Amino acid sequence: MKSIAFYTLGCKLNFAETSTIAEKFRNAGYKIVDFESIADIYVIHTCSVTSMAEKKSRQAMRQAKRRNNKALIPFIGCYAELRYDEIKKLNIANIIIGNKDKYELLNFITNNNITINKVNEEFVPAMSLGRERTRSFLKIQDGCDYFCAYCTVPYARGPSRSMKIVDIKNMFSLLADKGIKEVVLTGVNVGDFGRKNGENLKQLLYELENIKKIERIRISSIEPDLLDTELIKLIADSEIIAPHFHLPLQSGSDVVLKLMGRRYNINSFIEKVELIKKTIPTAFIAADVITGFPGETDLEYEKTKKIIELLPLSELHVFTYSERPGTKAATMNNKISESVKKKRTDELLYISKNKKKVFYLSNKGSIQKVLWENNNYKQFMSGYTANYLKIIAKYDINKINSFETIKLTELNKDLTFSCISLQE
Repeated sequence: MKSIAFYTLGCKLNFAETSTIAEKFRNAGYKIVDFESIADIYVIHTCSVTSMAEKKSRQAMRQAKRRNNKALIPFIGCYAELRYDEIKKLNIANIIIGNKDKYELLNFITNNNITINKVNEEFVPAMSLGRERTRSFLKIQDGCDYFCAYCTVPYARGPSRSMKIVDIKNMFSLLADKGIKEVVLTGVNVGDFGRKNGENLKQLLYELENIKKIERIRISSIEPDLLDTELIKLIADSEIIAPHFHLPLQSGSDVVLKLMGRRYNINSFIEKVELIKKTIPTAFIAADVITGFPGETDLEYEKTKKIIELLPLSELHVFTYSERPGTKAATMNNKISESVKKKRTDELLYISKNKKKVFYLSNKGSIQKVLWENNNYKQFMSGYTANYLKIIAKYDINKINSFETIKLTELNKDLTFSCISLQE
């Protein structure tokens, strides 16, 4: 039995796709092992959203080579799609294939048949099967038509396309049969779901609520221009859709947003966040921010910082701007120095930490339902509430992959909550 290890970088979409690829190898008789183990094959599922992601991809490739000099090392995904020649020159990866052909990796290895094709323009389903967790990621959309000035994703993953609602319902049945209690709907631009099929995200959520196959649904990152009042109300009224929002802000300056090619202004973003909090006061709201984009002067950065400080955000995902070859931003003037970018990133990360603590404290003493996950660290287990609070308790194997009604008691230093059970 040959052994194979997977290392995944980047978005939730990549993790769902890795799981789908790994399942093919498992069904073919391969033994799945940890990436830190000695393996016959090391698959690196790459990301190209930042230069750091590409650097980590290369590091993982070299680590695999050191562990087993004779191992087969496939390099797949977005970085492989965009930088084939660059990766080939490193002379480490045995197989380099992009986003379309990565699903055929087993055939490539079995039949020694490697052909590189263009980005796929059809939808390829993917889902994680929750072998390590009780949550599963389900890809419902792929690709993007937005072409923001800093982003390579449309080039790496192709145009926006979606799974059909009827097929998603079938996937939900499959996941429910496997005991999955929570599904995260993921994609490159989830809010664009169904547009080319004559469907939309609200229709999908209504359908999934009605079939009641899965007990909790989360929606991954959604563009602010695609989040409307009706969708917020749907989530507010739902018993199974988690009040958990992830909105790409990117900048609090209209000047910078325009340079980035974003499809909203800061006032509309503020209105969306305020509407969420008015409709769902306990909602968790995360925001993505890019620091040091070309043209982000001190004044424009201070606007971003001020907006973030004023908004009721729960957490920030802060990205230091990284120039991506082939993008519009790479040709722009008024570049920001690395030292200034780092300073701005550090400041926003500090603000994020404080905001997350404030949000957690606002939930202290509340009654919540936690879904316990299958992990046992120092005799403790953890899980998440619907509004994405991390909870810890003494490990109890009988509670794993089940919901429990609890009261949040003590906020720990690592921003987790201790709790008491209210279950009869």
